[in-house]
Amino acid sequence: MRIGIDFDNTIACYDGVFHRAAVDRGLIPPDVGMSKNAVRDHLNSSGRKEAFTELQGWIYGPGMDLVSPYPGFDIFVDAAVGVGHAIFIVSHKTRTPLAGPAYDLHSAARNFLDLRDITGPNRIAADAIFFEETKEAKVARIGELDCDVFIDDLPEILTMRGFPDETKALLFDPLRHHNGDHPALHHVGSWEEIGELLITLG
Repeated sequence: MRIGIDFDNTIACYDGVFHRAAVDRGLIPPDVGMSKNAVRDHLNSSGRKEAFTELQGWIYGPGMDLVSPYPGFDIFVDAAVGVGHAIFIVSHKTRTPLAGPAYDLHSAARNFLDLRDITGPNRIAADAIFFEETKEAKVARIGELDCDVFIDDLPEILTMRGFPDETKALLFDPLRHHNGDHPALHHVGSWEEIGELLITLG
């Protein structure tokens, strides 16, 4: 089986990271909600939308040191590779942030994967990782790779025009934000659940 996986909010877990970084920088008071969206909404409502954009660029760049993979992802990779499945990472990620310093976000993401032993021998091959500058290019890459399944946290990617009909779409939704939405998609809440669903297939 050829398994395609998104990167941000699917492999890389940012829970609490935006809040911590924003508090450390004095951008928000500590009582703002812990989620990325709560931080974004607070800054936007106070007329500091640019500050959030720059914060996001920093987190996706040098701030990746604060980020961890979702629980169970390493176990999933070991099991999937162990039974012969091919894994690809396909992400929509600009090369540099939209505002602030020109960090190389592609390099930062690859370093994240390397330092956590997600890539390498008997893991995910370095040449099986693709960072695309547009959503359209991401969807096209999924088709070019002939993925049997693709896992993403964004319904708009999985339902986008051009997403290959033959690729099974799994919506990664650990906090169940999309309960009741997008009934045509298969919803999954953890990497353990994904493993149980996929490892025995193909």
